[in-house]
Amino acid sequence: MKHRSTRAVAIVIAGVFSLALTAVSQEKNPNPMSPGVVADGERIIGLNFSEAKRDSMLGNLFDHLKDYEKIRSVALANSVPPAVLFNPIPAGFRFEKSKRAFKMSLPGKVVLPKNIEDLAFYSVGQLAELIRNRKVTSEQLTRMYLERLKKYGPKLHCVITLTEDLALQEAKRADAEIAKGKC
Repeated sequence: MKHRSTRAVAIVIAGVFSLALTAVSQEKNPNPMSPGVVADGERIIGLNFSEAKRDSMLGNLFDHLKDYEKIRSVALANSVPPAVLFNPIPAGFRFEKSKRAFKMSLPGKVVLPKNIEDLAFYSVGQLAELIRNRKVTSEQLTRMYLERLKKYGPKLHCVITLTEDLALQEAKRADAEIAKGKC
């Protein structure tokens, strides 16, 4: 038998809880959860817990029951669609419809550090400024970052495939384009 969590049990037993809710409203019993209710739910979904496990579930199941009561207390019309899509855009928010040119803010004067490893903590804007002023090349930066990935990747488990040759090839191509004045 596959392992099923108490949360899954709580969801499946929701039908039994509905019956318990009716009993609560009629009897004014503060906690309708009992080992017997859990046992009834077990029979419905084909599980079998020990008495100790049933007893340890009661608090969580009662909390779930209270949550279901709160959800059911909100009256929703049938026209309200289910919340199956998360939309982070605030209600009434309007996007700009006109296109504007991208304006990059310059990071100011950026100094090349004595140790190239310190560049790992510079922002992208600062690195771009160093490349634009030809204080560092794309290839130098790529080599520094590749060395850091080799050094810290095994410890941080942050690298799946290190494509060193491709990275160096692309860095050299970028440096050639910069030398031609394309960037």
